[in-house]
Amino acid sequence: MILHKSLLEMAFKISALVLLHLILHSFLASFSLSDALADDIRCLRAIKDTFEDPFGYLNSSWNFDNKTEGFICKFVGVECWHPEENKVINIHLSDMGLKGNFPRGIRYCTSLTGLDLSNNRLQGTIPSGIGTMLPFVTTLDLSNNELSGEIPKSLANCSYLNLLKLDHNRLTGNLPHELRLLSRIKQFTVASNLLSGQVPDFHRVDITSDSYANNTQLCGGPLGPCLHKPDRSKSDNNSFKTGFGTGFLVSATAVFLSLSMSCLQVKMMAKRMLLSVVGKLNR
Repeated sequence: MILHKSLLEMAFKISALVLLHLILHSFLASFSLSDALADDIRCLRAIKDTFEDPFGYLNSSWNFDNKTEGFICKFVGVECWHPEENKVINIHLSDMGLKGNFPRGIRYCTSLTGLDLSNNRLQGTIPSGIGTMLPFVTTLDLSNNELSGEIPKSLANCSYLNLLKLDHNRLTGNLPHELRLLSRIKQFTVASNLLSGQVPDFHRVDITSDSYANNTQLCGGPLGPCLHKPDRSKSDNNSFKTGFGTGFLVSATAVFLSLSMSCLQVKMMAKRMLLSVVGKLNR
């Protein structure tokens, strides 16, 4: 009887502990979810604050006073994982006349898979850490803007990218060879920029020359082989050797001629002295 009672008490304690664990786990999960959803709202707020919106597309639609579940999913250009959940999957803000820099607050949209900011008036550089800002993005379209500076190497960390469009901007420098690591890429274009150097070698996809058209000095891949410039250090070294050799030859010739002239003068003086002595003896 005592043993039976002890077993019942033990079973009750275990059940209580399991129930407490489930309640705590549920609370923490809901807290984490709430945090994550708040991050997506923070992301969109940052985007709105970053851009000038001359035509009022965002100002008329992106109202953060509404606190109902899934309210951001009704924003123009915003697509959520579920219409009643504030979790953003895609942002499409093309052709809105938006002005400003690339919105760094985009990093708070942690589940974002698509970003289209094309055909606006974005300026400044593409953030060097864009690869960590958008780790799950599959489509990234920043074409037809006024972006400048170099293309960041960290884009290679966006390993899920299928589409990358950076054409018709003012991007400069070399194309990062790390971009060849984008194994899922299907569409890629950097046409009409100020890029130079060798293009990346995308092994699994056929990127045509149109994707590189109207740049400064791109080569390689579909554009044909790069013409290697001569090594300046070797050229300078060869020039030094040539100059040194020529100078040495000229100097040696001058010394030889000088010595030859000196010897000739000595011989002539000796001859005159000999003739003078012979003349005196004959007298």
